[in-house]
Amino acid sequence: MHVAFNKPATLTVGSAHHGGCFFCRGHGGDEMKHHPKQESQAGVERPQPKVQHRFLDECGDTTFFGKGRVPIVGSEGVSLSFSIGMVKFNTELPSLRESVREIERKIVSDPLLNALPSVRKKANAGGFFFHATDDAPEVRAEFFRWIRSVPCSFEIVVARKIPELFARKHDSKEAEFYADVLSHLIKNKLKLGEKQVLNIAERGKCTRNQNLQLALTKATERFLKRQGIDDVASEVVFNVQTPRTEPLLSVADYFCWAVQRVFERGETRFYDYLGEQIRLVIDLYDATKYARSLNYYRKGNPLTAGNKISPPAP
Repeated sequence: MHVAFNKPATLTVGSAHHGGCFFCRGHGGDEMKHHPKQESQAGVERPQPKVQHRFLDECGDTTFFGKGRVPIVGSEGVSLSFSIGMVKFNTELPSLRESVREIERKIVSDPLLNALPSVRKKANAGGFFFHATDDAPEVRAEFFRWIRSVPCSFEIVVARKIPELFARKHDSKEAEFYADVLSHLIKNKLKLGEKQVLNIAERGKCTRNQNLQLALTKATERFLKRQGIDDVASEVVFNVQTPRTEPLLSVADYFCWAVQRVFERGETRFYDYLGEQIRLVIDLYDATKYARSLNYYRKGNPLTAGNKISPPAP
């Protein structure tokens, strides 16, 4: 596979063998440039691939061990799971972005809300944006109501943080853990002839080019094995962003947060509120439900308070 690394917003076309993969950072538009015409061997121009935009964010942390490699999963400030989720919108993206910006401006101009420390802090540090973990309940309510009105679908992979599995499967490396979770989320999106633009929230080492390439390689291998084929002619663009440069990432963040509340606290009301838009939840490492794929949660098999993860035994 040929991979091109260009910054900040220009792309060079590479081979589509095993999925062409390109990277850009901080680009907020809907088109990835530059993309020359594709030609067949006979010199006849081929149609451009269908472009699918998706927006990805994560929830939880990737911390497993403290000092002395003592497992600290589930301790204060350390999550029991880590998730990556993905939103696909079924309407025009520019108008959606402007709608989010309009709600952000509404929050900042509301004297009842702009007095909140979490709003004031972000507004004074480059501009307010929605982030479910930081936002006050009344701010969350505003954005949740808007999200529910938007035609979109959401998928998420939830990874229980099991120290033994982390050491064996990911060599105790947080970036490899992240890449593995991401690969399971995107593996079924490598459809023949499509161009996938994956707008993904920046996360330090985890979203560096090399690690995103690792995730795509894993996803491609799994896709090819499942389909029983030798090649995939999809093109993938990773567009690494922040919520300030790409406001639609905040939608993915809120969906992730709603699902995480079920696994971390057994609280389902936010998940239930967005339930019609949540297409799939995969509890990746719940081996007790692998039989008949019961770890795949859809509308006919929704999450409940019973999906709360128990803290590890001391």
